[in-house]
Amino acid sequence: MFFVDTIEVAGLGNRSYLAGGGREAVVIDPPRDVDRVIAAAARRGVRISHVVETHVHNDYVTGGPELARLTGAVYLVPAGARVSFERTPVRDGDSTVVDADAGLALRALATPGHTPHHTSYVLEEGGAVVAVFTGGSLLIGTVGRPDLVEPRLTEDLARAQHASAHRLADELPDETAVLPTHGFGSFCSAGRAEGSATTIGKEKSANEALTRDVDTFVADLLAGLDEVPAYYAHMGPANAAGPAPVDLTPPAVADADEIAARLAAGEWVVDLRNRVAFAEGHVAGSLNFEAEGQLATYLAWLIPWGRPVTLLAESAGQLAAAQRELVRVGIDRPAAAATGEPSTWVREGEPLAAFRRATFADLADVTAVTGRHPGDSLVVLDVRRSSERARGFIEGSVHIPVHALHGRLGEIPAGEVWVHCAGGMRAAIAASLLDAAGREVVAVDDAFTAAEKAGLTVRTA
Repeated sequence: MFFVDTIEVAGLGNRSYLAGGGREAVVIDPPRDVDRVIAAAARRGVRISHVVETHVHNDYVTGGPELARLTGAVYLVPAGARVSFERTPVRDGDSTVVDADAGLALRALATPGHTPHHTSYVLEEGGAVVAVFTGGSLLIGTVGRPDLVEPRLTEDLARAQHASAHRLADELPDETAVLPTHGFGSFCSAGRAEGSATTIGKEKSANEALTRDVDTFVADLLAGLDEVPAYYAHMGPANAAGPAPVDLTPPAVADADEIAARLAAGEWVVDLRNRVAFAEGHVAGSLNFEAEGQLATYLAWLIPWGRPVTLLAESAGQLAAAQRELVRVGIDRPAAAATGEPSTWVREGEPLAAFRRATFADLADVTAVTGRHPGDSLVVLDVRRSSERARGFIEGSVHIPVHALHGRLGEIPAGEVWVHCAGGMRAAIAASLLDAAGREVVAVDDAFTAAEKAGLTVRTA
């Protein structure tokens, strides 16, 4: 009897898998913090015999080389991937025994599209297909995006994605479980995945790669591609070189003087507390990236790559969880850290900074009572992505996506800035950037769907 355990990497919208029988198991697309994977295998009482990559990842740093080293597992990587470390190259059709006693084997299927070398792995029990690990190929209701490797290859890879999806659908039984790595909030997904489980049969009726002709599919796929997080440019090279082991020991403790000195030196001091607590009181100049939000994605996207970062957390547990999130995207060691209350993070006599939070109804009230309107003496800043804004925006609002805001603060008109996103998390990040820059800011902590209901004029592009 076989098992498949899912190892969620929720902050990045990814999944890794541990699959095996009674004695041995394989790990597919492991995260960088491999202790979680080793613990999962220990709970099952199995030895990790193989570690497998579906492709060289662009959205996170893999734990593959380190996991293989620690466990003595065979490390399987698609033969076409250009890497600088020892591995066992895998080619289309290759079969690997995972657990002989359980009759478990993996069969490689070349499924280019997300990358040129992308490979899916069919899990077979006694020769019967039971599941397929599709990585960034066939996802739930969509496919992996084809534009992360080289712009000149994007259309060819999009066509390859269509062909690969059809290969999987044609060669595998309808009841085959489809187990992708991406698609649960990852920016590697070309569309929004719906649901958490699927099969080949379900995808045949729901996935646009399988329900549309290739030309229509490619045109729609390319038209719908969203922004690429800036840190992706560093992930592929790190994975091709072979990432170093991680160090999750606590960082050096920073006192109030050191925090002030690091801010003065232009380093980033990141407050991990929730956005409500941050708005009520924080170290002037610090930035708010909630530990419970998409910390790794947005901090890695916004921070100048390689800039030292000091973390401020409400507890040692929050700090440790943040460190774990950040190593997954190559932010390996915080320069320093502090835990506790913000009053202990400032020097004696120095006040905490704060700014207001509001709703769209509050914004509507301000415009009605004062006669101030967006684009007049009141600045409404929309920090959503362009694809979101195209579906509706507040008339007169300024648009700068949050990932571009740090470099474009000078473009924001004078006046009080009411900043919003789709739900509040990104608005909080943006508000902290504006507050650190000395702007008077109000963070709109509300769902954008409430804007029109509040009486604000919403236009569509």
